[in-house]
Amino acid sequence: MPSLPRLVLLVSAALAGTACSVGPTYVPPPATMPRAYLGQAAIERRAVDDRIDLATWWNGFNDPLLSRWVETALANNLDLAQAAARIVQARAGLGAANAALLPSGAIGGQAARVYQSVETPLGRVLNANPGFDRHGSSYELNANASWELDLFGGLRHGRDAALADYQASEAGGVATRLAVAAQTADLYLRVRGLQASLAIAGRQVASQRSLLDTINQLFDKGLAAELQVRQVEGQLAQVEASIPVLNAALEATMNALDVMLAAPIGTHRAELAAGGIGEVRALGTVGSVGSVGSVGSVGSVGSVGSVGAIGAAGSVGAARPVSAAGAIPAAPSLGVTGTPGDLLRRRPDILMAERRLAASNARIGAAVAEYYPKISLSGLIGSATSIASGNLFSSGANQAAGVVGLRWRLFDVGRIDAQIQQAKGEEAERLAAYRLAVLRATEDVENAMTSLMNRETQAALLTRSVDALSRARDTSWQAYQGGIVSLIEVLQADDALLRASMARADAQTESARAAVAAFKALGGGWSPAGDVAATAVAATPVAATGLATTGLAATDLATTGLATTGLAAEPATAANTVVTR
Repeated sequence: MPSLPRLVLLVSAALAGTACSVGPTYVPPPATMPRAYLGQAAIERRAVDDRIDLATWWNGFNDPLLSRWVETALANNLDLAQAAARIVQARAGLGAANAALLPSGAIGGQAARVYQSVETPLGRVLNANPGFDRHGSSYELNANASWELDLFGGLRHGRDAALADYQASEAGGVATRLAVAAQTADLYLRVRGLQASLAIAGRQVASQRSLLDTINQLFDKGLAAELQVRQVEGQLAQVEASIPVLNAALEATMNALDVMLAAPIGTHRAELAAGGIGEVRALGTVGSVGSVGSVGSVGSVGSVGSVGAIGAAGSVGAARPVSAAGAIPAAPSLGVTGTPGDLLRRRPDILMAERRLAASNARIGAAVAEYYPKISLSGLIGSATSIASGNLFSSGANQAAGVVGLRWRLFDVGRIDAQIQQAKGEEAERLAAYRLAVLRATEDVENAMTSLMNRETQAALLTRSVDALSRARDTSWQAYQGGIVSLIEVLQADDALLRASMARADAQTESARAAVAAFKALGGGWSPAGDVAATAVAATPVAATGLATTGLAATDLATTGLATTGLAAEPATAANTVVTR
């Protein structure tokens, strides 16, 4: 007769040999993608030879402060800390799902001292026996193990779902990284743009005050009317009124940047303010008005070439010097060389949506497996005695037990059906979310490209406008001195120049922000390790595709193997079928 351990092994091997897996076989859904971006040709013409590395696109702005703060945000940002915590949780869930496939064991023991009552029925019977001792002891020490045989794949489907959830959490961590880098750069560019607008407004205030002094002197000499004095005063107040609004926006943006860097409010304000004056020179300023005889000419707004040479057609020159302190960084070359299909491999939000779809598919299999019986094996080996603790390890105290358990939800089919329908509903939701993520990714790239090209063209046109209006301002003042035009023409020229200067600063800021949006839309900010091409998943429901542990802690998000699992840019077809074996 075989021993108990051998019997358990034989039963386990026999049952494992008949194991199968029920439920749907996961096939990654294909996605319909265009062959090229609508704005790709224009972006390629705009690009220069030294194209920017998508993994560290922020360095392409040639602004050391911008690069340093993006790196700081990637190291300290609290959204990334939350993403890291979510990955830890998902990794723990995967560990628990893997452990469910393995036998579990425990060691237990007890020692008891009993003083038996003689007033109970049992006590009376025992007390009637000669030599009965009301004092008793018992000792027991056992090692037990149990193992649920995964005959129909329910536990394996649960493991596959946990793996896909873990991979989705890693992709979510990468998506958070990309968002943090883009938001930090965007906030920095908004700060520089607002500083530029404040500088222009401040110089215009100085110019208007100088003009007011000049008109007052002329009024004192009887060479100007009071109406002219009041006109200049009114325009000066109007320009001054724009400054508090700009200041409020600047304060809020700098506060948001501090939060992004996980720093107390005001930490980086002095460093930002130190470079703010340089913006005036980079953009050009409204010149101060001279003394009584000659009002100083309105300074022409500096050419965009000082930060990237934007030509009339919006193309960017090859020379890219380091941006001056406080200057609005020029948008770097984008250099789109890939296709929309590449987004399936680079966009972490698409990868996350696909992994969530895989997880929902695996949960259908886990639900279907509930139709079938569950068989478990349990065993115990140990010793017990009621004589003395010294006898616990004697041969007579040895004990062993083996149990084969069966659990079958034969009368719970209605609940199982409901659970399967719920899982299928989740899969349908995840499939729609995946397809939407693919469409949104293409939309993001197209919108960013369009915005970048049009904003650069706008900035180039506004540069020409500012140059022309600057000359018009000089001419109007000279004509006013000659008595050819009234002061109102001078004030109108000042106002037109101010508006054009503000608009150009805004266009420069928005073109740089559009470049940030384009880099983010293209999945810039991380490096998928290895070959992220489609990997076959026919052999296993959810294949591990190189999603390495993501180090989202204090330094960086070091994702080293985030890959797709067979995503193909093809017309969508029905891909999920139920296969029961």
